[in-house]
Amino acid sequence: MSSASRWASAVAALSLLGLAHAAAAEPVRCVKQSQAHRVALVELYTSEGCSSCPPADRWLGELSQRFSDEQLLALSLHVDYWDYIGWQDPFAQPRFAERQRWLTSLAAASTIYTPEVFTNMKETRGWHQHAPFAAQVEAINRLPAAAEITLQMQKAGDTALDLEARFSLRKGFRSGRTAEAIVVVFENELRSDVRAGENRGARLQHQRVVRYWSTAIALSAPDTQTVWRQTVKLPAGWQREKLGLAAFVQDPQAGEVLQAIAMTGCAGQQSAGGINS
Repeated sequence: MSSASRWASAVAALSLLGLAHAAAAEPVRCVKQSQAHRVALVELYTSEGCSSCPPADRWLGELSQRFSDEQLLALSLHVDYWDYIGWQDPFAQPRFAERQRWLTSLAAASTIYTPEVFTNMKETRGWHQHAPFAAQVEAINRLPAAAEITLQMQKAGDTALDLEARFSLRKGFRSGRTAEAIVVVFENELRSDVRAGENRGARLQHQRVVRYWSTAIALSAPDTQTVWRQTVKLPAGWQREKLGLAAFVQDPQAGEVLQAIAMTGCAGQQSAGGINS
């Protein structure tokens, strides 16, 4: 081989190496499409200041072993109204208590408490009984989805995530009704050493803890796509590799969930710019 040929081969090899290195540095772009059937939305209202909540927290964490993401979306929403007894729940947000009160009002009730579970916006008092709860989830799964959701997530530098969600209502959604969507970032494998309050001295573990909750996204008429995009900055202490993205569509007038979706295992990855669904 001539020196000119060797030089050309070396340049080509270096170029390919540079391209491969650049591709390897690109973040994973995770994309997931919702199911044709309806996925159940399970909301646990809980608090680290509540002595009866740890068993419910464990129950929620075990749901992923009994049900797939294609069956249910489980979320843990920490409320702040127990903070006054001496321990401030680090995961609590006032908006979660507001939502709990709203869900309670839809059922014409007036009392909120922890732990409280709602399944597709309906209070579920028998959540700890496996067979009735499983039957409730299966009944929801047999319904056709009334909305379609597509989620996309990828890293935006070292301290943020680029999120995108696309929503559309399916034909047949009742005209004259309004629908809205919520996008959620949740975190798994959180731990706290509680130093005051009813759980003083306990080490608590949590799964599916809601860390980010979007404002309500108004949806247009059926078959019209609504696109939502947001760059979410990650506060110090968030475990990027433990984060997941979720969304759901609700009919606030009927108190009904039209569809829900969850996507995990993406936020901490790096790869050659591929799609992980």
